[in-house]
Amino acid sequence: MWSHVRVDPVPVSREDPALRLDTAQGRWVVLAAILGSGMAGIDATVVNVALPAVGRDLDAPFGTLQWVVTGYALTLASFILVGGSLGDRYGRARVFAVGVLWFAAASVLCALATDATLLVAARLLQGVGGALLTPASLSVIQASFAPEDRGRAIGAWSGLGGVATAVGPFLGGWLVEAASWRWVFWINVPLAAVVVWVVRRHVPETADEDAPRRIDLAGSAAAAVSLAGLTYALIAVSSRGWDARTVGSLALGVLAAVAFVVVEGRSDHPVLPFSVFASSQFRAVNAVTLVVYGALGVVFFLLVLELQIVAGFGPVAAGTALLPVTVVMLALSARSGDLAARLGPRRQLVIGPLVCAAALGWMTTLGPDAGYVTDVLPPVLLFGLGLAALVAPLTATALSSVPGNHSGLASGVNNAVARTGGLLAVAAVPALVGLTGSDYEDPAVFDAGFDRALVISAVLLVLGAVVSLVTVRDPRPEAPGPSEGVEPAVDRPPALRHCSVADPPQRTHAEPRDG
Repeated sequence: MWSHVRVDPVPVSREDPALRLDTAQGRWVVLAAILGSGMAGIDATVVNVALPAVGRDLDAPFGTLQWVVTGYALTLASFILVGGSLGDRYGRARVFAVGVLWFAAASVLCALATDATLLVAARLLQGVGGALLTPASLSVIQASFAPEDRGRAIGAWSGLGGVATAVGPFLGGWLVEAASWRWVFWINVPLAAVVVWVVRRHVPETADEDAPRRIDLAGSAAAAVSLAGLTYALIAVSSRGWDARTVGSLALGVLAAVAFVVVEGRSDHPVLPFSVFASSQFRAVNAVTLVVYGALGVVFFLLVLELQIVAGFGPVAAGTALLPVTVVMLALSARSGDLAARLGPRRQLVIGPLVCAAALGWMTTLGPDAGYVTDVLPPVLLFGLGLAALVAPLTATALSSVPGNHSGLASGVNNAVARTGGLLAVAAVPALVGLTGSDYEDPAVFDAGFDRALVISAVLLVLGAVVSLVTVRDPRPEAPGPSEGVEPAVDRPPALRHCSVADPPQRTHAEPRDG
């Protein structure tokens, strides 16, 4: 399939990258990476804004709306690690272009969907495209630029990509109000055309000559089946109860998870080498990531619905309600990373989730008469402050807790863990709080379920803070050398040196971004 995309590269070896950011080609490479990953980032935010319109137009129950969100997250989380492996093996620019084209083609299928089942199927395909382009967008930069320019290039990719993602909710709300929810997906087509043109003209091809010759498709398939089975069971139990299909789906998910562990343990080219979990610090931060991003996934899924269904906001107003979160993180994430580098990450990994939990408690006061400035903006700003304190140190600590030659794998694993947490929480929490069927059409019922969902999410955030307090370690101070008369300095983890914007639950520095 790779032969269908023609890439005319300027060869640059991984061992001796030569591109400079201040050259025309360097700027073209960064532009392609930003636009490509921005497609996935924008799509992840605009779809939530369009959900009420999708439900009305396609007469879809709430469980189906969950699948519109979780279907994409399911295939993205399942295949994002193998997507990175394909880029290393077949060429990063080529896989990036294939992922962009795949994503655009699936977006067209989403836009043309005549019923909810077709829309969910197209979203599953879209997630596969996201799993190809997301890791490739960053690896193209990492492999192409000279070492002295790589940090600045990644910073530009992260910061400008965050701005692009922030535009998503406003753009999506405007498209829903002015035209149709279908234009939320059509917008990806011209973006994809521009990205592929830039890749063909300007992006150098790079590959890892030492990459395994075989790809762990069996492990990826087992992961996909496991997540699909668990997700279906968690969503279906609210409407079907524990009938044979729900129990069978749950059993299939568990058995596939066991098969995944067995396959990865025996494979000589595993998509997830278990050796990466040898670091207790890495295990700790991924445990925190799982529960924290589970909570964040629920908030970002339900808050925009609450504002439209209960508070009466239009799509544009609801979509832009969370814009202050991005603004706060743009302003403070780098400083948060620097602070964690100097003092150690544990304080922020405890304080950040607790501040977010307090913000969610504040959001339970939202109701039919909520005003943006008086009722929505204050807890949203507090939520942004908590995320700014939390996200950059969390991901940076995950990267710095493994040897440098495994940082790419650590980034992919942490990304997959984050998306898996959000996927499972979005599937499970609405059922736990009683949001089923057509409940999203009844403001009173939805408001009550929303409040209960926020309480569960706040508990998950507090759990994340407790896990951080108990398991995460701050780096030990370095002892001064014999000739030094200075106080010991805290060792600064390499991954914290260039920490930048994080876009929950999709994006952190040195972490692939989605949807």
